[in-house]
Amino acid sequence: MAGRKINPWLKMALDLGPVVVFFIAFVRLKDATFTYGGTEYHGFILATAIFVPLMVVSTLILWRLTGRLSPMQIVTLVLVVVFGGLSVWLNDERFFKMKPTMIYLFFAGVLGWGLMRGKSYLALAIDEVMPLAHEGWMLLTKRLALFFLGLAVANEAIWRTMSDQAWVNFKTFGLPVAIFLFFMVQGGLFKTYGIEEQDEGQSPD
Repeated sequence: MAGRKINPWLKMALDLGPVVVFFIAFVRLKDATFTYGGTEYHGFILATAIFVPLMVVSTLILWRLTGRLSPMQIVTLVLVVVFGGLSVWLNDERFFKMKPTMIYLFFAGVLGWGLMRGKSYLALAIDEVMPLAHEGWMLLTKRLALFFLGLAVANEAIWRTMSDQAWVNFKTFGLPVAIFLFFMVQGGLFKTYGIEEQDEGQSPD
């Protein structure tokens, strides 16, 4: 059942707002240290502690306004709470940095499992948004699964070898830009396998 439509700018604010707030909080707090209960917490942990509840609130607001959440949104929220909570609880930023890796590996695994069964789970999630022929969905799903694997590898490489600032920049700007560019370069696939044009019998380059 399709959810209720909301203002696209409001949706964007709810989707990206927590990430932007995390970035601002990190920039302001990255050199600070706070003591609570006899334990010292650095700015990264405090920024994470702000991000997790804000992500929960923004997702709940989105659910109340639209009447539904996609499986991707639900999985993302659960992993944010689990890995972000572990980082704050154990005072160890590595858990939060691993969170994108877990998210992208999970999505790649789910899409790959569907492909092995001859199905596109991506089509089940967004078919109403981008109607494609079955062949188009299978090809797009394969490409997206490989793309998610690439993002997981990139995240691991960056947080393990670069500074906190570099990783935060990657998470805040690099990941959204990479996803945007991925779908932009799929224009040939959408044109070839779009429902309106599937009778032309063309193949993507």
